[in-house]
Amino acid sequence: MKHHSSARLRAAQNGMPDTGTLQITALSEQNVPIENAVVDISYTGEPDSIIEEVRTGSAGQTEQLELGAPPVEYSLEPSETMPYAEYTIRVSAPGFEPAEISGIQILSSQLALQNVTLHPIAAGEMPDVIAIPYHTLYGIYPPKIAEAEIKPVNVSGEIVLDQVVVPEYVVVHDGVPTDTSAGNYYVRYKDYIKNVACCEIYATWPYESLIANILAIQSFTMNRIYTEWYRNKGYNFTITSSTAFDQKWVYGRNVFESIDAAVEDVFLNYLSRPNVRQPILTQYCDGKRVSCPQWLSQWGSAELGEQGYSALDIIRNYYGDSMYINTAEEVSGVPESYPGFPLSVGSTGAAVIKIQEQLNAISNNYPLIPKLTPDGIFGEATQNAVRTFQSVFGLTQDGIVGPRTWYRIQDIYVAVTRIAENIP
Repeated sequence: MKHHSSARLRAAQNGMPDTGTLQITALSEQNVPIENAVVDISYTGEPDSIIEEVRTGSAGQTEQLELGAPPVEYSLEPSETMPYAEYTIRVSAPGFEPAEISGIQILSSQLALQNVTLHPIAAGEMPDVIAIPYHTLYGIYPPKIAEAEIKPVNVSGEIVLDQVVVPEYVVVHDGVPTDTSAGNYYVRYKDYIKNVACCEIYATWPYESLIANILAIQSFTMNRIYTEWYRNKGYNFTITSSTAFDQKWVYGRNVFESIDAAVEDVFLNYLSRPNVRQPILTQYCDGKRVSCPQWLSQWGSAELGEQGYSALDIIRNYYGDSMYINTAEEVSGVPESYPGFPLSVGSTGAAVIKIQEQLNAISNNYPLIPKLTPDGIFGEATQNAVRTFQSVFGLTQDGIVGPRTWYRIQDIYVAVTRIAENIP
């Protein structure tokens, strides 16, 4: 997508000599892609100066749009300058209320993914307007209130899960625990982790730094789930979006492809100490404005990643050598767990049938994906269907069903068939 030269010139003049990319996906409430939705893009704060107008294709997606961004250096070390550019989009389609999202964050050299759910036109309904606040490393947010990293679980009457399970949903209370006016949101677990990671760290950091932070975020979350922390206090949610009590989560914000992919790689994992059953409550801080000697430093983790430290080395640098990476015993909300080996041309059996059936169900919403005969034989037709799925959902188009493709197929299958829809 070519920018108007005047828009490019203006971006450079605004201190945005680099570029990032943005892809918008428009979906209905039933997770059906909306084709031909009109997307207007402007600089946040200048809603009337449209710099780009595009339409969505048959998978509900726009092209990847190149947009101005500040120099990458601003996000690699603490800076007074905002390290990302902020854009506003307005999305409209016949039969739907328009939606507007402002403050979409674009980082240099990163692909930002923005999903927009459009609601049918209803009398008296206000258009959906989402304003994404500053990133936690740039804006001012309350520091975490320190807690013990291992919770006492022998209190009589306390509910504690008997095994570590990746849940289908977390219920996020969008405020401090006592704020009864704040909404509760049912969020799929992986989507919650991706959202928090995009709020808490920068997608430009080295992969091992991303993984170290994601493991800390996941372990913190799993501790809240495992100990039923808030429910034992009489609340009806899993976790809050308050940085003082938990970690930042923002309704409707964009995620970055690099963080999305990193979460897909490690979403089954959490952090453990020897002879402790519960996931460890791994607290962290930015390490610059707020100092936390016993916790992971976010900026410090970026630096260690640049120096070639592995994710586990980074974790142990902050939490000590007795911390190790563990794997959840069960994943909720997926029809089938990964069989333990990749499926490719020549594979046969029940796992292949399962994938063929699920791709057929997905193709009802995404007709680009060709229909298959569920015969349990992974041939060229199945490979082509897998490749098409991978291309629609931003995965490596190798036609092989490895763990990342397997779990993305499971996620999309659940979303389009709503078989796991047991929430109020």
